[in-house]
Amino acid sequence: MVGTKRSVGVLAGGLLACALSWTGASGQDGLRGTIVVTNKSAASASLIDVASGRMLATIPTGDGPHEVALTRDGRVAVVTDYGGQQPGNTLTVIDVAGRRVSRTIDLGEHRRPHGIAYLPGDSLVAVTSEASGHVVIVHVGSGAVRQAIPTRHEGSHMLAFGARADRIYTGDIGSNTVSELDVATGTYLRSFTVPRQPEAIGMPADGREVWVGSNAEGKVSVVDLASGEVRTAAEGFGWPYRIVFTPDGRRVLLPDLRGEELRVVMRDGFSEVKRLAFSGAGPQGIAVTPDGAYALQSLSRQDRVAIIDLSTYDVVRHLTTGPSPDGVAYTTTVFAN
Repeated sequence: MVGTKRSVGVLAGGLLACALSWTGASGQDGLRGTIVVTNKSAASASLIDVASGRMLATIPTGDGPHEVALTRDGRVAVVTDYGGQQPGNTLTVIDVAGRRVSRTIDLGEHRRPHGIAYLPGDSLVAVTSEASGHVVIVHVGSGAVRQAIPTRHEGSHMLAFGARADRIYTGDIGSNTVSELDVATGTYLRSFTVPRQPEAIGMPADGREVWVGSNAEGKVSVVDLASGEVRTAAEGFGWPYRIVFTPDGRRVLLPDLRGEELRVVMRDGFSEVKRLAFSGAGPQGIAVTPDGAYALQSLSRQDRVAIIDLSTYDVVRHLTTGPSPDGVAYTTTVFAN
């Protein structure tokens, strides 16, 4: 299945807002690069220069953009168009350097695309289709769907995999399971029963375990893939929205949307090392810089992203986004000119 190209410029007023797009002191933290943030209520994505805070462009997407994946060089971003009242079934491919939509990929029957990540090599993305119950493997350059792997469970919303990416794991909200899929054969392998309504899911690079958040029970659990044992790592969440590991695999970052805080837990021993309050902010998507020095936390009710120094857990500054930011991706590549 091949997506159709469309030539779209930035939204009117996007570049005019550049001077107003940043709050904080430029360059104090030394962080450079570019972020791509999805704006759910505006059906758009913001491209932001991190060092200056300047809004480079506001790019139109499909309805209800939720998550975003970025190539290692930062040149191509892919957004899942989840939809609103009507289910979405497209991916918006963004030429970050060119600040434009380069392609819209039609996923056909695979509606409600949500979780997304690039597979090694940066030519294929893995995408969950919540409505069809598949993980779809898509060639971004051609728009072709290469595989549709059934999860055999309901509400497969987010996905995770380790550095080898030979297995993909999904949190199945409707079935209270985590599904394990074989990428090479395109088949379902097995599932693990976990606490109810598992949405957030994450995996360290070594691929030994899966962390999953329960919306119904407000806890984060760890599935040991060798033994199948499910252990509780942290409790007392309002909504454990996402699960992200630091690059060294030692710390786990857990935004709590309803609890309005970011919790940081050690992978080994599950000890909590920090709670960072975001009262009234609505913390949602989160990304970590490749060197593990900073986290970028989207704040959906404040229309901005917080930059967090992970050595001190201080918020060093904010970047202004579009309305209702959710998914966020970071690259060290600078595209400002």
